[in-house]
Amino acid sequence: MEAYKQEFIEFMVDCNVLKFGDFVTKSGRKTPFFVNTGFYRTGKALTKLGEYYAKAIESKFGADFDVLFGPAYKGIPLTVATTIAISNMYDKDIKYCSNRKEVKDHGDTGILLGSPITDGDKVLIIEDVTTAGTSINETLPIIKAQGNVEMVGLVVSVDRMERGQGEKSALDEIKEKYGLETTAIVTMAEVVEHLYNKEYKGRVIIDDKIKKAIDEYYEIYGVK
Repeated sequence: MEAYKQEFIEFMVDCNVLKFGDFVTKSGRKTPFFVNTGFYRTGKALTKLGEYYAKAIESKFGADFDVLFGPAYKGIPLTVATTIAISNMYDKDIKYCSNRKEVKDHGDTGILLGSPITDGDKVLIIEDVTTAGTSINETLPIIKAQGNVEMVGLVVSVDRMERGQGEKSALDEIKEKYGLETTAIVTMAEVVEHLYNKEYKGRVIIDDKIKKAIDEYYEIYGVK
């Protein structure tokens, strides 16, 4: 596993973004682990987060795209932090764009904030996680309504490695349905590999009990 992936996993733990317990995902699944990017709450944390996303994007997609689109609301700081990181790390000036939950009818009107999306733009979507592909179904129509654009792909922080609506993984379903290439900074398999029964800052993050709960979750929602 690359060093930056190990660092990112520990970074999520430090920021209280990666949690283990009893949670319910947006798609309604009861899960023993949860990733909440809303806990990146400082300038320093957002700077580092943007750099990790930038590394994952450069590794998979390079810098051959024009717009980084982040669905509201969590995608807004993700687009800002990551476009800044791409500029600083790879000297590429990428536009950022997000949608509004409500269409604005005065001043800077419309459903978008940040850069407009125009015909010919190559657009990459950035999200925190994708569990069952629920969010992407809402996001793509917004982007495609803006013009004749080329969808480059989707990048998430953590690939939860579970089924989407059918038997394939959510990211594989997105690729098959929409033709979108996908990538993640880390996968849950890498998270487990790095944290299981290993002490980090005086405690074991994933012990036998949590590992058992994760395994049981994947028995139900994992890719067969």
